[in-house]
Amino acid sequence: MEMANTTHDHAHAPSAQTTPQKVDIVKVSAHSRSTAVAGAIAGIVRERGRVDVQAIGAGAVNQALKAIAIARNYLLLDGINVVVVPSFSEIMIDGAERTAVRLTVEPR
Repeated sequence: MEMANTTHDHAHAPSAQTTPQKVDIVKVSAHSRSTAVAGAIAGIVRERGRVDVQAIGAGAVNQALKAIAIARNYLLLDGINVVVVPSFSEIMIDGAERTAVRLTVEPR
């Protein structure tokens, strides 16, 4: 699991004049521990209100989805109901463009 911060303009922003907001990205690999990732996801949602989870490959996407399901249960105990919005993201890794699955976790 790796953490990164990026700045995004989101389509669901209230107006075109809003400033881009910083969004934490949790990068998940096929070898990430789903409970550790879940704790990170829940912590970031509690602190910042939302998080993006990024995964490349079937094993990483599997671990990411398991972690989100676990984090959702953690957050429900605090009265926070979250939803997941999936999308694709093109990223550069070692000079090659790769397609990542990006899972935005935010309150309903």
